[in-house]
Amino acid sequence: MLITLSPSKGQDFETSTPSEIYSIPDQLSDSQLLIEKAKKLDVKDVRELMAVSENISILNVERFNTWQTPFTPDNAKPALFAFKGDVYSGIQKEKYNDNDLAYAQEHLRILSGLYGALRPMDLIQPYRLEMKTKLKNKRGENLYQFWGERITDKLNETLEGHSEKVLVNLASNEYFKSVKPKKLNGRLLNINFKETKDGKTRVVAIFAKRARGMMTDFILRNRIEHAEDIKDFGAGGYNFSAQESTADNWVFTRAQPAPKK
Repeated sequence: MLITLSPSKGQDFETSTPSEIYSIPDQLSDSQLLIEKAKKLDVKDVRELMAVSENISILNVERFNTWQTPFTPDNAKPALFAFKGDVYSGIQKEKYNDNDLAYAQEHLRILSGLYGALRPMDLIQPYRLEMKTKLKNKRGENLYQFWGERITDKLNETLEGHSEKVLVNLASNEYFKSVKPKKLNGRLLNINFKETKDGKTRVVAIFAKRARGMMTDFILRNRIEHAEDIKDFGAGGYNFSAQESTADNWVFTRAQPAPKK
């Protein structure tokens, strides 16, 4: 069983990583092609392409221009510990021992616009290149065309070694669009989280992001190998809703928390 997650815009390259385990991204040669293209962009280009502020544009141009190989623990950081934000706040990675991280290496992939399918301990350097970015390249007009079936192929390589070939999708729509569901060599299981308030149940983005991280943590720490066991997830007050779920689209619901005062 394999989990897919989205990356985050927020990144932390200052805090030390509590493990010496690391790996090199499998698709780094593809990343280099994108970086070569990105290094030709100036601040104005980045601001218009990504619809970001002047300061963020300046930062991204600096990141593109300082990006370099080879990757080492001195100039890069494992993805699981570099990304921060709502999703990653739900993963108790600071408590993981080396066995937990080794398990995560085989059961988690982070879908990145720059790096493709990342293992959690793959080294990355600071960047911002969202999957939806319309960066023209030799393979097409945007990053979806650039990656084509390459990310799906990597996921299939990993699924091949799993006893239960199930892809548990906890990534956002933006990032999972880089995967070709019809080309997957296994079952695709989509997970959604909903909040109930005043008799109505709906998705609240910020809560859904946190829940994706909590479920990832639940699967990894408990070594979940069979999809049915995911239904036992109950962190944050969520429970599996058979009524709202279908065979390959599972929904977990809870009462929406009251706003913090």
